[in-house]
Amino acid sequence: MNEAKDWRSGVIVRRAAAVTAGRAAGGGRATVFDFAGPDARTGTGGTRTWIGSVSVSPQSNTGPHHHGRHEVTIYVVAGRSEIRWGERLEYAAEIGPGDAVYFAPFVPHQERSLESDAPVEYLVVRSDNEKIAIRRDDITPVERPDLM
Repeated sequence: MNEAKDWRSGVIVRRAAAVTAGRAAGGGRATVFDFAGPDARTGTGGTRTWIGSVSVSPQSNTGPHHHGRHEVTIYVVAGRSEIRWGERLEYAAEIGPGDAVYFAPFVPHQERSLESDAPVEYLVVRSDNEKIAIRRDDITPVERPDLM
């Protein structure tokens, strides 16, 4: 049996202007889709994934942190960045537009902008829509990380 589906409600379009305005209001972070909040009413069936836009200012970093039990993927939209991770941020990789990085749950990490005049722009996907971000101010980063 072939049932008719309402495919119109299966897609949500979020315009760049709304994301940019959200980032400006949210200190460099904006939720693009939140399936526990307003997007839950769309009928898409999404319930757990958080998708957001993150901007890191030139020559700055996010500070060491992890996202608890969440899996996280970042995709570099614009700019050059260094990702550091580990108990002392002892591992690092330089990434740029088109690169993606996956973080397993509880992995301490830091995003660092290598740009001098423009922010680094990321698309971020988390496996849950809870806003878990646990600062790790107790981490003293190694001076020279092991580059991957």
